[in-house]
Amino acid sequence: MVLAELGSKITSALRNMANSTLIDKEVVDEMLKEIGNALMAADVQFSLVVQLRKRLATKLNVEEMAAGLNKRKLIQQAVFEELCQLIDPGTEPFKPTKGKPNVFMFVGLQGAGKTTTVTKLAYWYKRKGWKACLVCADTFRAGAFDQLKQNATKAKIPFHGSYTATDPVKVAEEGVNKFRSEGYEIIIVDTSGRHKQEAALFEEMEQVAHAVKPDMTTFVMDGTIGQAAFDQAKAFKEKVGIGSIIITKLDGHPKGGGALSAVAATQSPVTFIGTGEHLDDFETFAVKPFVSKMLGMGDMTGLFNTIKSAVPMEEQPELYKRLTEGLFTLRDMYEQFQNILKMGPLNKVMEMLPGMGNILKEGAGRDSSRKVKNYMTIMDSMTDAELDDSKILAQKNNQSRIARIARGSGRSIKEVNELLDQFKHFEKVMKKMKGMKLGKGGELRGRNLQQMSSLIPPNVMKQMGGMGAIQNMIKSLGNMGGGGAGLDFSQLMGQ
Repeated sequence: MVLAELGSKITSALRNMANSTLIDKEVVDEMLKEIGNALMAADVQFSLVVQLRKRLATKLNVEEMAAGLNKRKLIQQAVFEELCQLIDPGTEPFKPTKGKPNVFMFVGLQGAGKTTTVTKLAYWYKRKGWKACLVCADTFRAGAFDQLKQNATKAKIPFHGSYTATDPVKVAEEGVNKFRSEGYEIIIVDTSGRHKQEAALFEEMEQVAHAVKPDMTTFVMDGTIGQAAFDQAKAFKEKVGIGSIIITKLDGHPKGGGALSAVAATQSPVTFIGTGEHLDDFETFAVKPFVSKMLGMGDMTGLFNTIKSAVPMEEQPELYKRLTEGLFTLRDMYEQFQNILKMGPLNKVMEMLPGMGNILKEGAGRDSSRKVKNYMTIMDSMTDAELDDSKILAQKNNQSRIARIARGSGRSIKEVNELLDQFKHFEKVMKKMKGMKLGKGGELRGRNLQQMSSLIPPNVMKQMGGMGAIQNMIKSLGNMGGGGAGLDFSQLMGQ
């Protein structure tokens, strides 16, 4: 999880404060000290930490808090708001216009991950239905065009560049003009980087910017460089007018807080963060959900949007109808696996659930996704009868069927049996859900509450904050968005 160590330290400080018998100035000062130390350890710039502590100390004058107020909640809310303010410049990022060319120019130091990131952004827009392309204006680094060409080919994105040209301004201008004339909507220009902030780099960036007239200049920031991020971001801002920031290499690095200091230096919003080498290791950045996930509070809005995009609305009523009837077959399991894979790596989904961010270790999500794909390959070798009637493969004399499925899928007999064992477990869970009903707004009551609690292992239930937290989570899914914009469980179930 991104900045997991920082999040756990701040959460620990808040927990220690909340567990104190009496909330007084001494307890608050100790909490602020712990939070400050955590931010410093994550390489957030010293002056920013001092300012945050001063603002919190002014806000959290416990002596002046009115009697009867929940001091613990007020303090937790104040800390959350100040952390949000630390990484929120208060400016809206550029929004491209559909149907017209929108030119992005990427700048940054060599090694920050610009070439990988331009492909990720183009791929992100492509998946959203935009006509995206890439222009390689990095004529300085050997192999830059080869790298962009390889990435773009993998993502099936059109690109422009040259093996022989040495003038980056000419290459950039030719590429942008070419794609403008062909009606592309997202044109992303990858520029040269250097090992340090050289005058030649800034001069070249200014020339490319003058030639292509970008709608947005995006600064790609290496998330591992620590406190150097502030000065680096400030130097780029003064030369090319940075409009947005993308932070790379934030996957599990303890010093990633330093990169967030770039927001204060540029007064430009972070729009995306890179969390790995793969094309889908790329997340949109929103301040409140980011801080919420970092502190283990989850991101219910993000979870709802992920579910909504993975499970088409027209399929949801049938899905919930079968669940409440306790019906579950291997075909149902296959379809749910398809929906799970659409959500992305499983550890990213888990981060959105309150208290669940640290249950899956780093890398577990990708391993789990691979296992799901292997299971689906096995089910592709089953007959329609086997997929629709689980009793066929549950028979004792079914070894020949299992051997046939293993041969057809290229997997082992052990893996086929493992899949069938997993199915039996899921089938039992679904049978327990039979007759379960949700009230208005997704509320669980009485026997239904007991049913839900029996489906969740006790250790997981404890980490999620108990049954009350589960019920609140389901209610927030049901109420999310207001005015019918949320997921109305009761309506889906025909109540």
